[in-house]
Amino acid sequence: MTASSRWRRIASTMYDYVLLTIGALLSAAAVRFFLVPNQVVSGGITGVAQLLNTFLGTPVGAVVLILNVPLLIAGWRYLGGAVFGVRTFYTVVVMSLAIDGLAPFARPITNDPLLYSLYGGLIDGLGIGLVLRARGTTGGSDILARLIERRFGIQPGRSLLGFDTMVFTAALFSYGPEKILYALLVAFTSSRAIDTVLAAGKGARQALIITSSPEPIRQAVLHRLGRGLTQLEGIGGYTGMTRAVLLCVVARTEIGALKNIISTVDPAAFVIVGEVDEVIGEGFSRST
Repeated sequence: MTASSRWRRIASTMYDYVLLTIGALLSAAAVRFFLVPNQVVSGGITGVAQLLNTFLGTPVGAVVLILNVPLLIAGWRYLGGAVFGVRTFYTVVVMSLAIDGLAPFARPITNDPLLYSLYGGLIDGLGIGLVLRARGTTGGSDILARLIERRFGIQPGRSLLGFDTMVFTAALFSYGPEKILYALLVAFTSSRAIDTVLAAGKGARQALIITSSPEPIRQAVLHRLGRGLTQLEGIGGYTGMTRAVLLCVVARTEIGALKNIISTVDPAAFVIVGEVDEVIGEGFSRST
């Protein structure tokens, strides 16, 4: 490994840990400032910790950490080795300490249940999304679901649904049905925020360009946008003529410039533009 590649790897790892830290702190803030003060239970291990806090007065963060220890050990052994284990352990520790560390400052920010459900789920989802982008997890039921899948072949989604259903059922008798409805709203908002964070920066636009001037377009795109193209051969279904088909993937912000280039170089070109969910490779996101 060269010195430059070693430094790039170190910088990448440091960046991941910054994301893990911010994500863990955001999730902890959501639990401490929005969910716990308003008795809205979340799913998974954190939800169990909230219930124990209600019944026994135990610290939420400490219980999250204690319940995660055996799962972390099992996950390290059976699931992902060092990278998975270290990053997940780091995230769980930071999140657990932050949940209890923020307790003296915790006051209900709003008494509107709709607002604390929406913002609690949003902030929690942003935090979890950042953790997942950094190739970590928040531990808890995620690890349990993957262990169950490995041992019994049950899909993780079903295991998580079953586990959360048990937590919400227990919370139903503690907090009442209205709080459970808000908890479901939190879960939905959180899941949407997670998806948004994971999709951010990965999407792009794909253009298929059918043209009789492939070389001028290729040169213009290469020099003005710094993007490459792949040239294919297509046969017109109506004319039977062979035409060049250029495939080009650009960032969303570059699609306007690409269309301007095409219309200037070859106004007769036929262009198809579509959304791309994710691109992995040079000039785009890395593979995780």
